[in-house]
Amino acid sequence: MRFLGNIEAKTDTKGRVFLPVAFRKVLTGIGETNIVMRKDVFQKCLVLYPENVWNSQMDSLREKLNRWDKNEQTLFRQFVSQAEIITLDASGRFLIPKKYMQMASIDQTVKFIGMGDTIEIWAAENEEEQFMDTEEFGKALEELLG
Repeated sequence: MRFLGNIEAKTDTKGRVFLPVAFRKVLTGIGETNIVMRKDVFQKCLVLYPENVWNSQMDSLREKLNRWDKNEQTLFRQFVSQAEIITLDASGRFLIPKKYMQMASIDQTVKFIGMGDTIEIWAAENEEEQFMDTEEFGKALEELLG
């Protein structure tokens, strides 16, 4: 499963948006009908997880945290409480709840960015936050892989 691409879309007045066809095909191919939405931990965007990826992430986090440690339990609670199951309608649309639109500063135009096993949703206006400039990107890859 690989979500790839950078696709722009518009929300309607109710906050509904079409999940791009390329991403719907990936979900259909793996037999997923539900996706989980959560605000990104680090950046001002939303993340869509196929349900099996979300469950794997939750299991991995739960295994690393002690239920009997107050801070670790609070960490887990905060992680899961900011998530919501999203179901696509027959047309491939879903609703971005208002609180999530506010969290990500989404007005009307969004960008879906395929991130391998997840999909990010960005406010199109926040494009400068999404990527490094070309020179910085090249240097980072050179340091990491060179």
